[in-house]
This record gives sequence, C-alpha cells and structure tokens, in this order.
Amino acid sequence: MSLAIEKDMGLDDQVKDNGGDDASRVHAGKTGAEHEESADEGGGNLGRYRSESSIAATEDEEDDEERKIELGPQCTLKEQLEKDKDDESLRRWKEQLLGSVDISSVGETLEPNVKILSLAIKSADRPDIVLAIPEDGNPKGLWFTLKEGSRYSLTFSFQVENNIVSGLKYTNTVWKTGLKVDSTKEMLGTFSPQAEVYTHEMPEETTPSGMFARGAYTAKSKFVDDDNKCYLEINYTFDIRKEWQCFAMVVTSLTFLPLPTTTPTSSLPHSRSFSPLE
Repeated sequence: MSLAIEKDMGLDDQVKDNGGDDASRVHAGKTGAEHEESADEGGGNLGRYRSESSIAATEDEEDDEERKIELGPQCTLKEQLEKDKDDESLRRWKEQLLGSVDISSVGETLEPNVKILSLAIKSADRPDIVLAIPEDGNPKGLWFTLKEGSRYSLTFSFQVENNIVSGLKYTNTVWKTGLKVDSTKEMLGTFSPQAEVYTHEMPEETTPSGMFARGAYTAKSKFVDDDNKCYLEINYTFDIRKEWQCFAMVVTSLTFLPLPTTTPTSSLPHSRSFSPLE
C-alpha cells in the first residue's frame, strides 16, 4: 500500500485484494503513463529525452535506490520555446502545455522547484485526514493512525516553480519492528511550472488486519525526479489499530491548537468545519 504494508501480513482471510482503481490526476501536465510514452518519442516533445543506454530495463533495486537515467542537457523554458519557434503547430502545442506560465518570470531559471504542500488520507464516510508538511520534513511523534481492514487513498498537493520537472516520482518504504514490509514507487508525471496547485491521487488500497498487522510502523517517503533530485524526504511513524483515531485528536495534532472545553452549547454554530490545512 502507499503508506502502509502488504494486505495479507495480518493473516486475516476476510481482507481481500481490491485491485485498486486507476489513479486520478488533477491539473497534471503529463501523468506517469504519458511520461513513459513521451520519453521514447522523437522531436517536438517539450522536455528532455532519455539516451539509448537509459531505455534498457533493469531488475528491481532494493530499498529506495532509483534506476539511473541519462538525460540530455537541461534547458530553460525560454530556450525550449526558441527551439521550434518556426514550427507553428509545435509552438501552439507548447504554449497550450505551459498554460498561463509567465515566461518573463521563470524563463531564465534552469533548475525546477517542487513544493509538496500537503498529503491527505481519504476514506469513505470519514473526514479527510490532511497532513501538513513540517518545515524540516520530519513530523514529530505519531503522524496518523489507520484502522485495520479499511479502504483508503492517498492524495498529494504540490506546486511546480521555475522550470519543467521531468519524471516526478513518489517512493515509500515501510518498516515494522526493524523489518521492511512494503516498498512503493509511483510515477506522478512531468509537470510545467504554474501558479495553480497540482493534485495527484493514488489508487485506493486496503490496510491489513489481524493481530500481527496492528501496531507501530516507521516509514520514509521521497519525491524525486529523473535527475534524482530529491524535493522532499519525510521520515515518520504511524499506527494501525482496531479503530480510527478520534477526529478531534487528529485535528489537534495537526494544528497544535487546543480544543474548546467549556463553550456553552448555545454558542456553538449549527455546523463546524475542520480543515487542518498547512
């Protein structure tokens, strides 16, 4: 699973493999599958190309080591647009891909920058658990709790600045009592810089259940691109328990604000909305 572990390690026969739906991508420049296709196409592609030596398949590597990919020289957005300025169709296609990017403000910047704004855990009939990213990238203490045998999906929100980021990937490794129990790699895609926030949703999965599945886990998540540049590395802990954590406790742990204790019922609004955003 994206955050946790293999479904069958809890030895609970009632937890069945749900297969997972295809991940939905919102506002994406190029998604994972499109990124793989475009890497092998010829000219006219806005981005960078793999050399012939980088196309050969390799065996799965242990832990979070990434397969080395040889890319062509990196270009600024301004240089990308100048390459095919005489080809009207390519020029229009590039402008459509870049959207509302202000070339005057980012066109001379070579290195892209990706800001991971938040992660959200979504489960049906429950409020989303929105996890703000700490400044140092490492949450203190228990970050969240999942209920055993529950279906959930993970959603990222992020922003791209300066230049096109090629082949942005999410990797996640999980340990329990010092043993690695799961490793996940997901290609998010290639994205152009823009003011709007990108959103990527992972396929829905099911947490394991059973006596051996419950307990504390440690995990490490990373966001890297084709240049193996890491934009965020998070080391955190989470629990799998029999029941969900109290939502009020989740909000308190995320916002670090005390909950009201003596407010009269008559003064409360008709509805309360918790939105523990960053």
